[in-house]
Amino acid sequence: MEDVEICHCNGIMKSEIEKAIREKGLKTFEEVGEATTAGTVCGGCQEDIESLLKELNKGI
Repeated sequence: MEDVEICHCNGIMKSEIEKAIREKGLKTFEEVGEATTAGTVCGGCQEDIESLLKELNKGI
């Protein structure tokens, strides 16, 4: 699987966001921002982060 940069403003990679969601049990875009700083500058990656949250939390 190829790792891609999700948050261009802060240089946060998809793998970093996925790891934070799994390890910290994150459920919201705001929680991801607090844990990783992803999405805290322009918010342009909110849709991508929301998709990751849905994908990783669908079994919970």
